[in-house]
Amino acid sequence: MLRIKQLREEKGISQKALGQMFNVAQNTISNWENGTREPDTATLTRLAKLFNVSVDYLLGNTLVRTPVETIAAHRDGEGDWTPEELEDIERFKEFVRMKRQSEQNNE
Repeated sequence: MLRIKQLREEKGISQKALGQMFNVAQNTISNWENGTREPDTATLTRLAKLFNVSVDYLLGNTLVRTPVETIAAHRDGEGDWTPEELEDIERFKEFVRMKRQSEQNNE
């Protein structure tokens, strides 16, 4: 189940206003929220950006809102990550992606 309604309400955005932002009718937003229709992939990406969440969170596939929070959730109770630490995490993730791609190309 999509989390559009929850996220929309958290931001204080009406269905009509969200529809205007995405150039769709209010009833389209209602259909997305009640599960009778789903937005296309490009719209899901735009919604995730608007609400500052991952597409997986938007789709209900995870309880973690953003990819950085996935890693940050494993901090072992030491408090919040600093902005510098979050940047380091993002750089490390990119390093791992590049390493994986290199290994796949060498297979």
